[in-house]
Amino acid sequence: MNVVFIGTSPFGAPALQKIYDHPEHTISSVITQPDRPAGRQMKMMPSPIKELAMKLHMTVFQPEKISQKSAIDQIRYLKPDVIVVAAYGQIIPKAILDIPQYGCLNIHGSILPRYRGAAPIQRAIEERERESGVTIMWMDIGLDTGDILLIEKTKIKEEDNSQTLHDRLSLMGADALLKAFTLIEKGKAPRVKQDSTLSTYAKKLKKEEGRIPWNKSKRDIDAHIRAMTPWPSAYTWVPDGTDQRMLKIFSIILSRSAKGKAGEVVRIDSHGILVACGGESGGGLLLREVQMEGKKRMHAADFARGFNLQVGTILE
Repeated sequence: MNVVFIGTSPFGAPALQKIYDHPEHTISSVITQPDRPAGRQMKMMPSPIKELAMKLHMTVFQPEKISQKSAIDQIRYLKPDVIVVAAYGQIIPKAILDIPQYGCLNIHGSILPRYRGAAPIQRAIEERERESGVTIMWMDIGLDTGDILLIEKTKIKEEDNSQTLHDRLSLMGADALLKAFTLIEKGKAPRVKQDSTLSTYAKKLKKEEGRIPWNKSKRDIDAHIRAMTPWPSAYTWVPDGTDQRMLKIFSIILSRSAKGKAGEVVRIDSHGILVACGGESGGGLLLREVQMEGKKRMHAADFARGFNLQVGTILE
């Protein structure tokens, strides 16, 4: 099939590579977001999809808005059999959905209809779901409301954070997409309507959401930390005289032995910093790897020693 691939984030990269490697499919163009400023120096950087496409010597098209007439005309000129969309970041207009012979397919990182929206992977971990997956969906004008072609599932491991689950789902999505292509070519691709009464919405993450809610249970906080890793990062505020400093938390161990107020440092030793949590189950979290704003990541015990953190300190 002649494929137009539309994507921006790393989530779609394995799928792009899989289509490229397949001897029977051709990618006539890759469409991605324009280069954006990034990093401390705000240097213009290409999207991960553009980087891969350029490495593979593909044609890349970067419209500011995919809804503009020139973008629609360009896609129509390519006469794709199918359009694949994976974490692009803009709404695909109906004028484009109607172009390909076999329609537009979306690779979505959840078991639809649950977790429609921008952050399905993070929200599934945050809500302590036991499983996640990828859905290959026939796109329509709604937000992740199209008919389901196929679903692949995976368990969410206790140690999974948003990055590890993202990487696993992106690989699963690539394999699922090729299965979908085969079903389409054989005329056996199903269209299963979503039950919207079962839908949930995975709203886009905001930086301030990383703040740790110490009043919640240790398991809820553990899920929160894993959901916010690597971005926007889970953090807490540490008193520093009359000021407060941001402390990012990267790894923890659940503990039964912490007794104190929610957010209180109850023990500091070579194993890390033990902080009490709220919730009816009690207990706390042993902080293992942390990072003070402007500093390097380090073992929590080393941070406590260098910062002169005291037992009894309340983390906000």
